Amino acid sequence: MTPAEVDAFLAEERTCRVATSSPSGPHVTPLWFVWDGAALWLNSTVKSQRWTDIARDGRVAVLVDTGHAFNELRGVEIRGDLESVGDAPRTNTPDPDLEIPERLFARKYAGRDEMHYDGRHAWLRLTPTKITSWDFRKM
Repeated sequence: MTPAEVDAFLAEERTCRVATSSPSGPHVTPLWFVWDGAALWLNSTVKSQRWTDIARDGRVAVLVDTGHAFNELRGVEIRGDLESVGDAPRTNTPDPDLEIPERLFARKYAGRDEMHYDGRHAWLRLTPTKITSWDFRKM
């Protein structure tokens, strides 16, 4: 995919799979996300195996893909280090670093501009060190 196609794909798709490393081996979980054009933002519960894994080792691989038949498959894999941004768990205290991802997330998943805070989630930012994409529809 071209960079513009990657941006459009990540804006459209709703669920990613996050691969972390736990003491017992790889751990993969589905999660909602937003892409701001430079970083992938994950909204994760702070009391989860994923959060514990990331606190120990922030290196992750994230996969977003779609398609049923072979010639429909397309996707993006993003690798890098996750970092927590803002308070954990997130409250409604204004945070300029989270203004854009929270607005994107609220629009994508709730159809509104205001973020809902439940006292269980916080933000993780993945700045890519490597992006790999494919689109078998082009074959």
